[in-house]
Amino acid sequence: MEQIHYERLQETLYAEELDNGLKVFVLPKPDFKKTYATFATNYGSIDNHFKVAGGEEISVPDGIAHFLEHKMFEEPEGDIFATFASNGASANAFTSFEQTVYLFSATEKIETNLETLIDFVQRPYFTDQNVEKEKGIIGQEINMYADNPDWRVYFGLIEAMYSVNPVRIDIAGTVESISTITKETLYTCYNAFYHPSNMLLFIVGGVDPQAVLDLVRSNQARKAYETQGEIDRIFAKEPVEVGQTRLENKLPVSMPKCLFGFKEREAGLTGKDAVRRDLTTKLMLDLLLGSSTSLYQKLYDEELITDSFGHEYNSSPQYAFSAIGGDTKDPELLLKRIREEIEPLLVSGFNESDFIRARNKKIGGYLRMLNSPESIAHEFTRYQFRGGDFFDVLPQYESITLEEVNERLLSHIDWNQLAVSVVVNP
Repeated sequence: MEQIHYERLQETLYAEELDNGLKVFVLPKPDFKKTYATFATNYGSIDNHFKVAGGEEISVPDGIAHFLEHKMFEEPEGDIFATFASNGASANAFTSFEQTVYLFSATEKIETNLETLIDFVQRPYFTDQNVEKEKGIIGQEINMYADNPDWRVYFGLIEAMYSVNPVRIDIAGTVESISTITKETLYTCYNAFYHPSNMLLFIVGGVDPQAVLDLVRSNQARKAYETQGEIDRIFAKEPVEVGQTRLENKLPVSMPKCLFGFKEREAGLTGKDAVRRDLTTKLMLDLLLGSSTSLYQKLYDEELITDSFGHEYNSSPQYAFSAIGGDTKDPELLLKRIREEIEPLLVSGFNESDFIRARNKKIGGYLRMLNSPESIAHEFTRYQFRGGDFFDVLPQYESITLEEVNERLLSHIDWNQLAVSVVVNP
């Protein structure tokens, strides 16, 4: 068991990679009553074409990672949620573009709940009958999101930006794609991506790291896993340019919704390079369009934005883009005004005092995050799967310079890489 001490954060992380390849991390928080645990696989909605070393190339239906997540909670004797509830735990799961995460939080019976979490994720139970039943349930979920304006404007933006990368496809897939899923395809994906060597277990809270690691070692020693080779995730080559500059959907809305963003010309970053670009870009977007900026205030005073206006930055080795916007009475005027206001900044850059204030705000937000077991667990896992270190964020932020942020402004705000998604009334 390795101990990694982060002196400035006053945190000690305990880490171990087991013989079967499972990576286990424990972050003790002695003063915390709640313990939060996540069991994650490096497998998300974009992983629909792959090859495991020594095997054949496989293509599977869109939405299968999310479908698999749903089916993992079903066992021969019933629903695993009831087991967690009987032991005082709240359990859940989610699928993103790149990972699937199973989790629980509890203040008691931590070891029992941890065993339950590990065991049910490592004990799939798929039948023809329960797979067919799930198609109807997930189909309803897909149709529900299709009627959600916020969801539609967000995925509309990604669909506009990307031509072939599977990030453009809804995480749940389509009603048509999930109709072709069988128990055999579920087992194929499970066996490829749920091998311990592709997974990460993270526990944070008032726990004894030695006791936790002893429990996990014992649990895994009772299970036999053959060594698995590397997973080759296969992606068609995505064009550099956006697929379409504007995509419009029509839904009943009280006010139009507008999201716009910039597709990065360069994806493929991992490790510290990816972390650095993420942090610098998010800091730049705060300086450009954050709620304390003069541009935000101007747009608000002109009644072109509401307090729903915001921004985010998403990236992986396969894609990277910003998403900016919210509700607006006039999407075209909003875009026109933002471009008018940004153009001079592309020449002058940000000033030092605004930069220092924005960077300090980011550092403060990061330090507050260390009081949230949920945020720590999810961010740590996301960074690990990309070859980064969540606990390295503080020195990274502190070392970002104004020159870097100004360079990032020029490289990211590329009007040739702009895509717009709007939802308006029929």
